Amino acid sequence: MRLNSIKDWFFVASNSDSIYNVMFYIAHHPAEIAFTTPEYTNVVRMVIPDSVKVANPEIYFPDNKLLVNRFQDDFVAKNGQLLDFFFDYTEKKVPNYHEVWVTTAHLPQQRAYFLELSFE
Repeated sequence: MRLNSIKDWFFVASNSDSIYNVMFYIAHHPAEIAFTTPEYTNVVRMVIPDSVKVANPEIYFPDNKLLVNRFQDDFVAKNGQLLDFFFDYTEKKVPNYHEVWVTTAHLPQQRAYFLELSFE
């Protein structure tokens, strides 16, 4: 896949089937996931075993680097129920977010994928 601009990269990463599939997996296997409560009330962090199959992990979960993107508005609109599942792990009570930012990384020494969602 050839990306012509940062806008192309942003679009690909933030509307990724790979990220959606990981989120779907987490929602259906929460006992396998380590959820953490960060110091921010609108954020949920998770660590997922890197044995979970992920399409194109080198793109969406770079080794020892954070990748941060904003989900496109249509992704948020289409996946509200799935996003609300994660929102319930925040300290916020009313899901009145309009933007969702996703941060990902692969932590090879921990054999884990890192996923953080920030609801704005």
